[in-house]
Amino acid sequence: MTKPYPKNTCLLEKCKEKGIMIGVSTSRSEQNSLEYLSELMPDVLISSGGALVKYKTEYIYKAEFSVEETKAMIDMARNICGNDCEITIDTIDAHYWNYKIDPKKLDNRWGNSIYTDFSDFNECSLKMCVEIFEQDKAYKLARNLSDCDCIRFSDGFWYKFTKKNVTKENAIMKIAKVCGFSTDSIIAFGDDYADIGMLKLCGIGVAMGNAIDEVKEKADIVIGSNDEDGIAEFIENGIL
Repeated sequence: MTKPYPKNTCLLEKCKEKGIMIGVSTSRSEQNSLEYLSELMPDVLISSGGALVKYKTEYIYKAEFSVEETKAMIDMARNICGNDCEITIDTIDAHYWNYKIDPKKLDNRWGNSIYTDFSDFNECSLKMCVEIFEQDKAYKLARNLSDCDCIRFSDGFWYKFTKKNVTKENAIMKIAKVCGFSTDSIIAFGDDYADIGMLKLCGIGVAMGNAIDEVKEKADIVIGSNDEDGIAEFIENGIL
């Protein structure tokens, strides 16, 4: 998720004044993104990689695993990747993690995570992420969770599992249908594997300067990086 620098936030306010809707699409849970959301105040929120979609204050779509499905996914991850593998679970109300190092010690802007060993976890879930260092184990887990959409994050060894066909691009199509506009009218920004489908779907797909090469290859435009106010400059010069 791009850090909302003051310049970015100011320009987003100018977009809203012109009637341009603002959306946030993130693989983080909603509860794990509150610090960013309080600054950006988006009209649309796609969180947990597309499993939860919110328009204004109303949830218009959610794709949950049942309690039983969630338990089976956790058990399968531990059977294949080891009992000590790190796992995160998103629910509508919280973000759970059996972390070895408190994530806030690594990044103080990280949202609140509830520590659990998952031994008696008893909630429905939107998304599971698993840290898997051996690629063959990642492939094996994906095969065994064949009813899930699986994708890797490029900045580590984490793999995301959501319900089948739950992606950012499919969430955008749901928003477009509810709001009555075409995906051709959307400008999307991204930097990782999970963003590729979204950039291809929307009218203009913009890759950040710090994006992985695969994203840049699929994008219509490559702009400055997150650290260079890339989005702010694009909005100021290309939209406003």
